[in-house]
Amino acid sequence: MHDFKKFKVWQKARTFTADLYILTKSFPDDEKFGVTSQIRRATISITNNIAEGCGRNSDKQFVQFLHYSYGSAVEVENLLILVSDLKLSNDNIDHLYKNLIEIQKMLFALIQKFKQQSHV
Repeated sequence: MHDFKKFKVWQKARTFTADLYILTKSFPDDEKFGVTSQIRRATISITNNIAEGCGRNSDKQFVQFLHYSYGSAVEVENLLILVSDLKLSNDNIDHLYKNLIEIQKMLFALIQKFKQQSHV
């Protein structure tokens, strides 16, 4: 078992989640149950899956949850593209997109590290 709060990727994803919540507050009300809800849930899933994986009994299970977290990060990427396409925000979301790509890279590197260590 691992302490999820010590992982830099969890820390970065936590900050990203807060930034994304601030962004989505400006979305139109008619998106409350659409894109807003979906992107928030997917974003929360990034940190939740890291934390849940840390609570598991083996590194193999941890890696499985890191994969779930990575999948959620890709879902958020798709939704950020949709936000841009639909012009749901007047804010520049480039910084969020760049941070998300960095989170994806960190997750991938962590997955590879634990796969090598435990021969998963």
